[in-house]
Amino acid sequence: MEAISESYFKAFVGLDWADKKHDACIQRAGFSEREFACIPHRVDKIEEWALSLYQRFGGPVAIIVELTRGPVVYALQKYDFIEIVPVNPSTLARYRKLLHPSGAKDDPSDAELALDLVLKHPERFQTLKAQGPQLRELQLLVEHRRQLVADKVRLTNRLNAALKQYYPQCLDWFQRLDTVLFCSFLQRWPSLEKVQSADTKTLKKFFQEHRANRKEVQEQRLRGIRSARPLTVDKPLISAYARKVQVLAEQLEVSLRAIKQYDTEIESLAVGHPDYELFENLPGAGAALAPRLLVAFGEQRDRFQSADEIQMYVGVAPVTERSGQKKWVHWRTQCPRFLRQTFIEWASHSICYSYWAEVYYRQQREKGKGHQAAVRSLAYKWIRVLYRCWQSNTAYDESRYLKALNRRGSTLISGVAQNT
Repeated sequence: MEAISESYFKAFVGLDWADKKHDACIQRAGFSEREFACIPHRVDKIEEWALSLYQRFGGPVAIIVELTRGPVVYALQKYDFIEIVPVNPSTLARYRKLLHPSGAKDDPSDAELALDLVLKHPERFQTLKAQGPQLRELQLLVEHRRQLVADKVRLTNRLNAALKQYYPQCLDWFQRLDTVLFCSFLQRWPSLEKVQSADTKTLKKFFQEHRANRKEVQEQRLRGIRSARPLTVDKPLISAYARKVQVLAEQLEVSLRAIKQYDTEIESLAVGHPDYELFENLPGAGAALAPRLLVAFGEQRDRFQSADEIQMYVGVAPVTERSGQKKWVHWRTQCPRFLRQTFIEWASHSICYSYWAEVYYRQQREKGKGHQAAVRSLAYKWIRVLYRCWQSNTAYDESRYLKALNRRGSTLISGVAQNT
């Protein structure tokens, strides 16, 4: 992102977006007069309005909006004379409350407030500079994949709860529920009565078709099926839950196959990016988190001037408040939550793969911190390390970093010189 320069723009437009229409407040650079417009959310109307701005003012034109992405942003980004200036919704809400303590709110006035806020404090806002097309696509893919993973977890939990009502034995026959094997089994035999009516040859063939060929596991499952006793014989209950389980299993299988497809697309896209090698071998990153870390940092090296900026932007850095003699530290509430989740998930995984990360996590727990607080502290520290690697375009080397810590006398690796 680049800082706002009032002399650079020919006009400023505050835009309050909505589902069906968008209210705009327009001011020519160097003038105080303002005018209002309402644009229907239709492709032809948005295009007509955007082109009219160019005819009147030329370019560039700053569009101030409470978004960094979404239909309106996507529609306006295709015009090279328009630059997006995102405003945090909570910042605008506080500004509105400052000027209107009564709580009055209206779309046209919100558009003017956004315009007024940026014009009065241009040094606090930046224009949105889009990443390259490859990284933008990757960003959307990894976010969509994470949503599918959340769906998978939700469906697995619902499936687990439903089976416990009438068919709990099935949960003992499979180590994992989030597999195509488990989903296919339930769609074919959604109740104990049905699976026990199947002959052994049919069951063996099913497991072979799904590549579940380990002899001891297969025999254990067959013994469990033959020896199982029903939890309930209430046929209406069994029938209703069996139908529900079939539907949930079908939905879960679709999610699992979709995640696999996303993994393939993400891998092919990420591997082709020149910065991917900085993240692919990070401790605990793996095929799922390495592309997300690539997206989190991006490819614009001037986007962040220090590791502190990244820590604050992604919400890993805590917020300190002081009032009189009191001081308190709390969770940062306003941040891109997906990015924060990315760093925290990766930090948690890194504990098992990085010597110093494990030691640091253990030290935090010994200080009395809970698991989540300790992982957040680790993520905070990891960002500083990765920022240096990203800026210097140098892949992370665990042994090199451990030796550097040892030279500085870090308590994380006492005696590590003998181990490396």
